[in-house]
Amino acid sequence: MGLTTLLFDLDGTLLPMDNDTFTKGYFKHLAASVAHLLPPEQFVAQVWASTKAMVKSDDEALSNEQVFKADFLQSLPVDEGAFFPIIERFYAQQFGELSHLSEPTPLAREILLAALEKGYKLVLATNPLFPRPATLHRMRWAGIDDLPFELVTTYEDSHFCKPNPNYYREIVQKLGVSSESCMMIGNDAYEDLIAGTVGMQTYWVNNGEQAPEQRLPFDHQGTLHDLLQYVRVELPALR
Repeated sequence: MGLTTLLFDLDGTLLPMDNDTFTKGYFKHLAASVAHLLPPEQFVAQVWASTKAMVKSDDEALSNEQVFKADFLQSLPVDEGAFFPIIERFYAQQFGELSHLSEPTPLAREILLAALEKGYKLVLATNPLFPRPATLHRMRWAGIDDLPFELVTTYEDSHFCKPNPNYYREIVQKLGVSSESCMMIGNDAYEDLIAGTVGMQTYWVNNGEQAPEQRLPFDHQGTLHDLLQYVRVELPALR
């Protein structure tokens, strides 16, 4: 079977950004939203710790959201009923105003439209560490929120995170396709390219960076401009 489905990473791929700038700005606003309940340093440290718990989890019975909240609540003395609604309100509203922490490019939409025109199915395979509202905001910043993705991975309905190969296996299972019919496209030379270990093709969007030591094998590589040309010229039309 040939290629039918393209999986795209979001942060750093379809939505270029400086990771440090984004993380610092985002945490500053997030911590401020709950500063009346927890000291910012304590809160941020626990968010990192509970995020690591999500990334390490390999329990298919627990969603990433369940893993995060269980780890967070057992570590800090907060009332779940009072605390998490504030966090959810932040992601639904204030988070959407942080687009200045990213560097959107019109190439993202052009690449996806070119793939759709050729008949490919699209998956937004962003590491599911964020709630759905935050992911929808980031899709809006990238100018791709109105496109017909088959699946968008978020922490509510995913049970694994990158770089766990089971993250990619779960996507394949949900779509009812084979790994061999999928290509993972992303800028992280480890988290995204590890999709190759489950049988997917891979495209490393490197934008000219030096290959890191942990880089995994890939089938294709290039900048976003190269990727657009690849989709337009080299990918066979399915219809």
